[in-house]
Amino acid sequence: MAVRPPTVRQLQEIAGSFGMTLTSEDAASFRGLMQGSIASYDRLDELSEPKLPVKYPRAAGYRPGAEENPWNAWYWKADIRGSGNGVLAGKKVAIKDNICVAGVPMMNGSRVLEGYVPDVDATVVTRILDNGGMVAGKAACEDLCFSAGSHTCATGPIRNPHNPEYSTGGSSGGSAALVAAGDVEMALGGDQGGSIRTPSAWCGVYGLKPTWGLVPMTGGMPISYSVDHCGPICNSVENVARLLTAIAGTDEHDPRTIAARTGDYLGALGKGARGLKIAVLREGFGHPTNDQRTAATDAKVRAAIDEFKTLGATVEEVSVPWHYDGPHVWTGVILEGAAEMMIKGYAMGNNWMGYYTTSLQEAFARGWTAKPDNVSETVKLVLLLGEYMHRVYHNRYHSKAQNLRVLLRNAYDEVLKTYDIIAIPTIPFPATRIPAADASREVYVDAALNMQQNTCPFDVSGHPAFTIPCGKVDGLPVGMMLVGKHFDETTLIGAAKAFESATDWRLR
Repeated sequence: MAVRPPTVRQLQEIAGSFGMTLTSEDAASFRGLMQGSIASYDRLDELSEPKLPVKYPRAAGYRPGAEENPWNAWYWKADIRGSGNGVLAGKKVAIKDNICVAGVPMMNGSRVLEGYVPDVDATVVTRILDNGGMVAGKAACEDLCFSAGSHTCATGPIRNPHNPEYSTGGSSGGSAALVAAGDVEMALGGDQGGSIRTPSAWCGVYGLKPTWGLVPMTGGMPISYSVDHCGPICNSVENVARLLTAIAGTDEHDPRTIAARTGDYLGALGKGARGLKIAVLREGFGHPTNDQRTAATDAKVRAAIDEFKTLGATVEEVSVPWHYDGPHVWTGVILEGAAEMMIKGYAMGNNWMGYYTTSLQEAFARGWTAKPDNVSETVKLVLLLGEYMHRVYHNRYHSKAQNLRVLLRNAYDEVLKTYDIIAIPTIPFPATRIPAADASREVYVDAALNMQQNTCPFDVSGHPAFTIPCGKVDGLPVGMMLVGKHFDETTLIGAAKAFESATDWRLR
């Protein structure tokens, strides 16, 4: 496919968009100067690019009907068998639908990608299959993953197995719902603002956002490289340890993983909590919300943290005022980052030394160009505000937020010099009702973005954060979040396993 040289008029239009003036003669001159570069593009068309491996045979699977998809949590069902041996032998795993599985349709919750079928397996998918796991299908997720509710998915709201009128949380809502309902023991989620931990907390399952850079995102559709995380959502701490063992580690295709340090996650299951020093983060409680259940949630989580005292840990309260500013820093990082990379960058962005899933990039470009009105109201909000900030303030606030992330990270690190774990509520309140189909835009957006006060700061700081179910409020699960030092997932797993073994959260 030869690259068509620009016309004189096209060059004048491009110049005009930058405030430059080109005469017809100028444009014709530049057009001539471009011929050498265009020849390079033509040669690129002739070369074959490397593809991520597809190692195991599979059928395409099918879109399940309502009778076998009561929570609307599956996007697609499959049955892909791997090596049969390894830490995941016999385990069924659901893959969040923003992660490529070759030959299996991928929609990422959005009409923009409807009909796309990846031609590669994401690195994490290959690692699951290599370690004996079975890919059971694709878990539904929010529209381009930009919602922490579960009502923006283009195939319909994902419903909470504890009460179908309520949200699962998002954006990995299908992953958490499938685990909570018992369809699978394990699932992969993604987390850029809380998208592993929110649905895990609201569905009463275990969700770990690993340290930034521990698990590769190669073959997954990102939102913003500096806050993208992939991690496990499971029905037990042991299964979190198993899945993390399989997927963690450096990947030559993802430069974020260069510094990754893996641990003995299965060995950590027997470490217990004795001798640990746990910091109760004062600023993680008492959030001013409109939800009357916030106080009850705080009380449940404080009682759960106190349980660690009986397990031999020291529990003390600390203050990190920067925690209140974490959401503001996150906003500055992600809005322009997502607008530039996820939307204007056609699902992949540019100018980084990682792997580009070019088939995904091309599919998104076609879909976005053809039907931009079909994305959710939250995606529209991101694009409009992110582009406004880019055009009017020239990336100033995005850049400043990226610089401030160092101060936020240092504030948590200062506490973690003395303590092993920081503990807070995962979400300030239990699951909220799914908005009515005719809800106003204001209600729709608020229900998608109103709960991330405690989760999003740790996407910016990169610390590992593990939500574990610790009780119920009004019959709905609430989660306790344990935050640790970078690449110290083993301590979090050991503490979480000790709590899981000593208590039954369903009775708390």
